[in-house]
Amino acid sequence: MFTLSVPIWEIIVRGIAVYAFLFAMLRLTGKRQVGQLGPFDLILLLILSNAVQNAMNAGDNSLVGGLISATTLIFINWAVAYALYRSPAAERVVEGDPLVLVRDGQVMQATLTDENITAAELDTALRLAGSFSLASVKLAMLEPNGQVSVWTRQGPDADDAKAA
Repeated sequence: MFTLSVPIWEIIVRGIAVYAFLFAMLRLTGKRQVGQLGPFDLILLLILSNAVQNAMNAGDNSLVGGLISATTLIFINWAVAYALYRSPAAERVVEGDPLVLVRDGQVMQATLTDENITAAELDTALRLAGSFSLASVKLAMLEPNGQVSVWTRQGPDADDAKAA
């Protein structure tokens, strides 16, 4: 239970490598995957965690090995959060920039395609933000955390836009 079958350094290096790999893979799948965790996404994350377990601990099932792996992951997470806090450049690289989905009632189809967002998903996000027509949307942004921020038109034209 307390005896390691592999050196401590190997468990730490494996933990860092798996964290970096999963981070890169999840970052490549786009912002949508992070902000809108559906049932299939949850299943994927659970299976991923099981799939990489042995890659992290090299088959070491000791209590100490598990604690070292957990400590490594927590430390990496803290270090990344600290780097993001201290460096706007690191934040842009890790989290990305917000993307325009709708500008002045016009859908940016290329952005939807790049981020694998369907028209139905965009419509849902707009409705959840209180906008029931594209004409009422001044700007809709896909934020780095996967959420959609919506700004609607103000003033006398806003009522006409909502009716359209």
